[in-house]
Amino acid sequence: MKQNTKGSIKKKTISMLTTVGLIVIFAAYMFPFLMVVINSLKQKRDIIKSPFSWLFTIKGLSFDNFAKAFTQMDFLNAFKNSVFVTVSATLLVTLLAAMLAYYIVRHNNVISKLTFALMVASMIIPFQAIMIPLVSIYGGMLNLLNHRLTLIFMHTGFSMAMSVFMFHGFIKGSVPIALEEAAYIDGCTRSQTFFKIVFPLLKPIISTMVILNALAFWNDFLLPSLVLSDKKLLTLPLSTYSFYGTYSADYGTIMAGLLLCVIPIMILYIVLQKQIISGVVAGAVK
Repeated sequence: MKQNTKGSIKKKTISMLTTVGLIVIFAAYMFPFLMVVINSLKQKRDIIKSPFSWLFTIKGLSFDNFAKAFTQMDFLNAFKNSVFVTVSATLLVTLLAAMLAYYIVRHNNVISKLTFALMVASMIIPFQAIMIPLVSIYGGMLNLLNHRLTLIFMHTGFSMAMSVFMFHGFIKGSVPIALEEAAYIDGCTRSQTFFKIVFPLLKPIISTMVILNALAFWNDFLLPSLVLSDKKLLTLPLSTYSFYGTYSADYGTIMAGLLLCVIPIMILYIVLQKQIISGVVAGAVK
């Protein structure tokens, strides 16, 4: 009995310490975001004077930061550009990666193995290592910069390796080949089998890759800053840079602009959160 009691106390202690540790980690992770929300409602003088003060300890809360940010960053135009680039690149990556991963899984030959190995190996190459040659080739030689289609093409290419890797694991572990064989017997072609039988079964991993890629494309600053310079083509992350001056910055407006950028992708995450968890687990099995 004493051993059982000691074991129960030990388990409760470990559980309590684990809970406390998770709460501390969560608080540390959310603190910067909370500061952004709080400082977006302050005036510039209050942010500079006391950036860590809470809202009830200061006077002069300003909701004008959001209206100013909306106007100064040309939010509607930047939002349109971000939506066009993000949706187009996400759709292309999802479709092409699913098709390529399906081919690699179902065709176990040398070309498939080599292609998959090269794509996985390419994931270790940092973007910073190739960004200068990239801009030099596309800008200096081909004159393809300042086009949204160029940015979409680059986003698609840089995201293919990880997407194919995730789709490959999901298809190999969760899509039975018996369904495809039955479809072939019923007279379906390969393309019909993929789009009518296989592709609908990929819903969990599709949801996962959609949110991961959309989040990356939506928040990306470095690649769009290298490709786009025309103010009419700027995405939301680039448009927030307009709040930075040569000698000072309007911090309250910057915080408000950042929140305006975050809200759409948060809504997408909330809508797809159930599929995201199941897709990550299933895609990581193999």
